[in-house]
Amino acid sequence: MSGGAVIRSELVQKLCDDHPDLTGKEIERVVSAFFESVVDQLQAGGRVELRGFGAFSTRDRDARKGRNPRTGDSVDVDAKRVPYFKPGKEMRERLNV
Repeated sequence: MSGGAVIRSELVQKLCDDHPDLTGKEIERVVSAFFESVVDQLQAGGRVELRGFGAFSTRDRDARKGRNPRTGDSVDVDAKRVPYFKPGKEMRERLNV
C-alpha cells in the first residue's frame, strides 16, 4: 500500500494478509462497522478522533453563487456540511520525516 490511492478492497486484503486467523467476511464486517460508525457520528454532528492518526469532523459551508463551468452561467449553491479531516501530530511527523 505505497503511493497512489488505496481502495476499500485493498484495505480489506491488507488486513486479511496481516491477520490470517480471521476470515475475509469477518474483516469486511469490521471495516464496514468502522466506516459506518464514523459516518453515523459525523451525521449526528459529532467528531471522531483516532489518537496518532487524526480527527474527522464536519464544517458548515455557506450558500454562495457558483458558476456552471460548461455554460458560464451563475448558479446558486446551497449551504451544506462537508467532512473535514485534521491529521494528528504523529501522522504529520511521519509524513515529514
